[in-house]
Amino acid sequence: MATLKILGAGPVKRGVSRLVAEFEKSSGHSVSVEFAGAPGVRGRVLAGEVVDVAVVPQAAMDDFAQQGKVVAGTRALVGRSRMGIAAKKGAPLPDISTADAFKQAVLNADAIVCNVASSGVYMVKLLEKLGIAEATKDKILKLPDTVKVMEYVAGAPARALGVGQLAEISELADKGLAIALVAPLPGVIQNVTAYDAAVTTASREQDAACALARFLTAAEAKPVFAATGID
Repeated sequence: MATLKILGAGPVKRGVSRLVAEFEKSSGHSVSVEFAGAPGVRGRVLAGEVVDVAVVPQAAMDDFAQQGKVVAGTRALVGRSRMGIAAKKGAPLPDISTADAFKQAVLNADAIVCNVASSGVYMVKLLEKLGIAEATKDKILKLPDTVKVMEYVAGAPARALGVGQLAEISELADKGLAIALVAPLPGVIQNVTAYDAAVTTASREQDAACALARFLTAAEAKPVFAATGID
């Protein structure tokens, strides 16, 4: 039986971990799973790290495909993640139900904390689009990943807002971090990130890795991911 490695981006962590446990039982293979920020995963795969299955945003997977880092025909959709805003647990939760309400909440915030990956990039662009980039530029705090973002919010003054994927906010709150979900971003300014899985060309266990990638992207896997905020 093979020993496989998955390298994935943070928002899919809970769903992948639950499915891996099922895969190990049904296949007899053992699987190690490591999660990091999407930029870190991208860099490691492009550098040739031995990974059997990568689970990353589609933009990163496009890069892998263009540079011959994934096996043709193994790429498939895992699911989609949406963004939300978190605040310190117990703090008053601002109204962000509309784009205008969100804009006002951001203007009222003491800090807007986001990561250096896709969520943070999108938030900076969104503030520009809403015409408040200049008014909020001194409030933006960029941290390496969503865990660091939410840890900062948990220990920050009441009017700090944390930006992240709903799946990650939910996971960290469930683990007891002192944060609360304010709400998802309203539909008109929501950002959806799709995640794909694929077997990498660096894999030394191609057959077993293909079986694992199929397991993660099968129709039967969708309810597992949906329960963790990935639809």
